[in-house]
Amino acid sequence: MSSNDTPVSLSGAFPSESAESAGPPADSPFRSGRTDRDEAQQYVLPLVVHIEKAAPPARTDALRTAARAVLVMLSDERSVGEGEWAQAMRDWQDARIRKVVRRARGAEWRKACALPGITVTGESAEVRVFPPVPLDGWPKELAKLQVSGTELDDPEQPAAPDPAGPVLWLNPELDMSAGKEMAQVGHGAQLAWWELSEAERTAWRNAGFPLSVATADAGRWRELTVSGMPVVRDAGFTEIAPGPTVVAEGAHRVGSLPPLGQP
Repeated sequence: MSSNDTPVSLSGAFPSESAESAGPPADSPFRSGRTDRDEAQQYVLPLVVHIEKAAPPARTDALRTAARAVLVMLSDERSVGEGEWAQAMRDWQDARIRKVVRRARGAEWRKACALPGITVTGESAEVRVFPPVPLDGWPKELAKLQVSGTELDDPEQPAAPDPAGPVLWLNPELDMSAGKEMAQVGHGAQLAWWELSEAERTAWRNAGFPLSVATADAGRWRELTVSGMPVVRDAGFTEIAPGPTVVAEGAHRVGSLPPLGQP
């Protein structure tokens, strides 16, 4: 199992479900009749971050961009209804939610971009997200990409989180690679998405999916984890012990966000 190929329990958003079985709400179009998600075929959502040696992206921007990439995939017309990716999306969300972040540069990145998927850009980061694939069914162009080597830094102190939109708060007690954190904030963004009404989802999408990523201080983290907000809980198979990694705060603020390009 790769360093961020870790099934997670997504809790806090769905009070009727336990942390071990949390997933799309019962009336979600992404839930089939299956109830035992461990018995379902397991899928993974691949994300590839563009990292050139000479010009790597800033860490926080890579995290934000990965989270936005997950939202773009969830909302794409090909992912819903009768879209070409819709069945894979349903199968993925009916099983354990897995995301894997790999890195690419040069020709590797160009080959990845030739596969069906969506490239999302940030201030310095580029992340391409692909429709879900079976755990043992990765396209060869992606299977050979490395999970390791996603260590990134922020050359400058990141700006404070924007309180006008959702904030994905990272656990200050954990030491995760950038790739692992990108997968975790992707889970957090998905939890936030599941909380919203269709009108709120449309508003967030029209605004360009603005969000912030920041590490909480210890006191704030304790408050967040008992607040009832959506919590990502890692299974602890790689890098870290089992426990909470991300809290998604302020999802419903998206309803008041202006469309992209408007003040």
